[in-house]
Parts: sequence; C-alpha cells; structure tokens
Amino acid sequence: MIEYIRGDIVELTPTQMIIECAGIGYQLNISLTTYSAFGGKPSGKIYVYEVIREDAHLLFGFAQKAERELFLLLTSVSGVGPNTARMILSSLPPSELIQVIATKNEAALTSVKGIGLKTAQRILVDLKNKVKTSEAMVSAAPGSSVGNAAVAEEAVAALVMLGFQKSASQKAVSSILKSTPTLAVEQVIKSALRML
Repeated sequence: MIEYIRGDIVELTPTQMIIECAGIGYQLNISLTTYSAFGGKPSGKIYVYEVIREDAHLLFGFAQKAERELFLLLTSVSGVGPNTARMILSSLPPSELIQVIATKNEAALTSVKGIGLKTAQRILVDLKNKVKTSEAMVSAAPGSSVGNAAVAEEAVAALVMLGFQKSASQKAVSSILKSTPTLAVEQVIKSALRML
C-alpha cells in the first residue's frame, strides 16, 4: 500500500492531480479541499488511498491525513463508494463534515449530489461515534482568483467530470460568477455543487 507520494505537481485540476516522483507520473483523484491546498504549488506531499478493482487500479489523494481518514470512514458506510465519498468531501470540507455528522445535519448531506435521505441517515448513524468533533482540522486556504472566463471554464470542466450535464453546469457557474465575480474556482465549484 502507498502511504504518500512526494514529488512535482505536473498537472492539477479540481478533480485530479498528476504528481511525478522518481520519473513516474501518478494520477490521483482528489477533492476540492485537496485542490485548494495544492493550488499554485510546484511540488508537494500527498497522502494516498489505493482502490484496486477488477477493472481498474485507482489512486485517491488527500492533502491531510484527517481528510483521508474521513474518506475511509465514508466508504465504510454501505452504499457510499469512493467517488461518492470524494463528492461529499468536495462539497463539505473535513471540518464542516465533522460538524455535520456531530450535529446530525441530514439536510447538509442530502444537498450533495448522489446522497439521498436514506444514505444520509446511514452515514449519520454509522459515523456518529467514529468521528471526533475535537479533531484538529486545518482549513485549506482558498486559491487565488484568475480571470472570470478561465475560472468559469475550469469550474464547468470539473463539474462535467463529476457527472453533471454541461448545460446545467454552465448555467450554475455563470449565475454564481454574476453575483460574485471574484470567487476562486474551487469556491465556484462548491457553490455549484450546492445548486445542482
């Protein structure tokens, strides 16, 4: 099992990272929280979780061990796979997710794409005693804003990669950028995830 990879960040999008270590490029699926933490950095250390299936070997990357632990807890819940767990961690940063579980906030969980009421209830019941609210969580600093068009394009591309329709994604992103044009791309995506 791979614990972490330290290397040069070759490519970084809101849903994926390619990190080069010893001449090998590793493609990792990441959440928006991790994207925010690595935005603008030329290199870094990313914690890894490996998913080996019959048809694929996938790597999921996390900026912090605490986020990886939450990911593992989420995937231990029946009906929550790695991509759904990543979607939850993209919509709710680790510190916020801990609060959602501690306060049994079903509404916050059901606002995430792919999470229905029963799944939200299962997550809250299964994880209520496993998640510590006092756990120290470091919020990632939001990335710097770039031009509106570039932000919109990157946000729409990320939403499409997460499984949303392009037209709906474009509509949501343009609506968000009209009201607050200075948002960073990860903030736009988080807002769009709540709208879609």
